[in-house]
Amino acid sequence: MLSNQILQNCIDGTKTITRRDIAVIERAGKVIVSTNDSEVNTIIDFVESFMTSPAESQLVQGSHYFKIFDNGVAEYVLRVVGEDDETYRIGKMTAFQIQHLIIAYKERYDKDNFLKNLLLDNLLLVDIYSRAKKLDIENNVRRIVYLIEVEVDRDLNMLELIRGIFPEKIRDFVTAVDEKSVILVKELAESDQVENINQVAQMIHDALTAESLTSIHIAMGTVVNDLKNISQSYKESKMALEVGKIFEPERYIINYEELGIGRLIYQLPVNLCRMFINEVLHGTSVNQFDPELLVTVNKFFEDNLNVSETSRQLYIHRNTLVYRLDKLQKQTGLDLRNFDDAIVFKITLMVSRYLDHIESVMQKPNN
Repeated sequence: MLSNQILQNCIDGTKTITRRDIAVIERAGKVIVSTNDSEVNTIIDFVESFMTSPAESQLVQGSHYFKIFDNGVAEYVLRVVGEDDETYRIGKMTAFQIQHLIIAYKERYDKDNFLKNLLLDNLLLVDIYSRAKKLDIENNVRRIVYLIEVEVDRDLNMLELIRGIFPEKIRDFVTAVDEKSVILVKELAESDQVENINQVAQMIHDALTAESLTSIHIAMGTVVNDLKNISQSYKESKMALEVGKIFEPERYIINYEELGIGRLIYQLPVNLCRMFINEVLHGTSVNQFDPELLVTVNKFFEDNLNVSETSRQLYIHRNTLVYRLDKLQKQTGLDLRNFDDAIVFKITLMVSRYLDHIESVMQKPNN
């Protein structure tokens, strides 16, 4: 079923060209869209009987009326104000246009429904291939799933915004997950590599940013070569989005294949993570450390354990940095100037961040 907004846009465009007032009326006689705003929701008495008559058009009280069919059944009535032959031609052309819009949107809905069930693993293997063939969707091509999450203004239609980025890409599929998440299943050329995949994500990010949207995150799964594996790429993109938010919240584009050690930690049992923290920190927690000390440590890791470079970057004396590292060593027994100890503490910070995330999720009230 077409939305009223699509019908309104269609008749508004037609009026601009033809200068005729137009309305679309539902089966019960109620005007649902019109180029004359004052008549929306009015009732036209004879429409209900006209819908059951064999006539496809009718001239009544200075206006031409036309049936609009969906799969052979009259779905709407179109009214064009005027009695001349030109008005009749305009009405026939507009009714024809709306009928084909109905067909196009039904096809999109069928593909959208198929895609959602495919992503959620709701289809049997035999159904995947048979339905794909009916919908003219190729099977053995390279595809990847992009998961786009935006804190979006409800007045904006993010689904249509993203569809607008790929207006001619008929082999790419866009569907909504919820009011702030959209999935793009994109077909790839044989020559497309990681660089091309990341460029598409950057293009989407730039386009949404241009619409003044904020807090945009885009995650990608792995490339798959079979329709049945699209759900796998979707699950990977969901994990990438979650892992990225935990361990690298400053990144807005996250590729599943570039998650590094964060992906391993994310899949560890929570009890094992807690045992590791207790073993390293001897009953304390990372949250009990001096925030200034943690900033120093993170910068030290960024500078590849280079004392001179870290002290320069933090604008502190080298001896001050050494003092802070010695302080941490007294608290934990780990000397971060030693590579093995640095690895242990780096993992400790990441595991602690993961546990904080788990606890915050558990504390959220169920909706």
